[in-house]
Amino acid sequence: MNRTARLYALVEELRAAAPRPATVAVLAKRFEVSSRTVQRDLQTLMETGVPVRVTPGRGGGWSIDPAMTLPPIHFTADEASALTAALATAGTSTPYADAARTAAQKIAASMTGPASAAARELAARIVALPARGDSQVRTAVEQALAHTSVLRLTYTDAAGHESDRAVEPAGLLTADGRWYLIAWCRTRRAGRGFRLDRITAAAPTGERSQPHNLAELLLGSAAAGAARPTALAALTTGP
Repeated sequence: MNRTARLYALVEELRAAAPRPATVAVLAKRFEVSSRTVQRDLQTLMETGVPVRVTPGRGGGWSIDPAMTLPPIHFTADEASALTAALATAGTSTPYADAARTAAQKIAASMTGPASAAARELAARIVALPARGDSQVRTAVEQALAHTSVLRLTYTDAAGHESDRAVEPAGLLTADGRWYLIAWCRTRRAGRGFRLDRITAAAPTGERSQPHNLAELLLGSAAAGAARPTALAALTTGP
């Protein structure tokens, strides 16, 4: 059993035992590996956000919340390859790149059979040059969008002019491989797009911002005809 399959199997083993904990020794015997290997695998699951926890002492061990884990996902080989290629584009300058990586690890742990093999084979044949981007800026933008808060940023425009702005984020626009923060600019008193790689500094103010309609802010701009990516339709329309 390869490590990816074992990680998924560990989750399923803990789910089956829940709410009772399982000891490392029992899990090591079950998967015919060393206790050190199981301990390392469990630590990996914890670091990637899987809700596993350890209870010390007599009668303790590792357990999991069965309501918060991925069920088996039955991807086709093409679907697994498509996800692998899409996640490969989540470079360091891409919004939510860190979350994308942990999501990829969870998805990989849930895949078995031809889909898992296809994803691993394609992943071995994709390389990328390091992307330029400030992770602090990206994190500040993510938090401002998540918490609907005013963001103070330093921005350098196409002509090289630098300015300080207080903006109220409305959403993100992706075009030609670049990402833009669409926001209400308090300085210009209008909707503006800020290319993420031109934001040299960003910091949350802690102030709640007013809600803004993304489509309305894009009216009259070159991005007025922007449409929601097809791949996101299922997330926004619901079941």
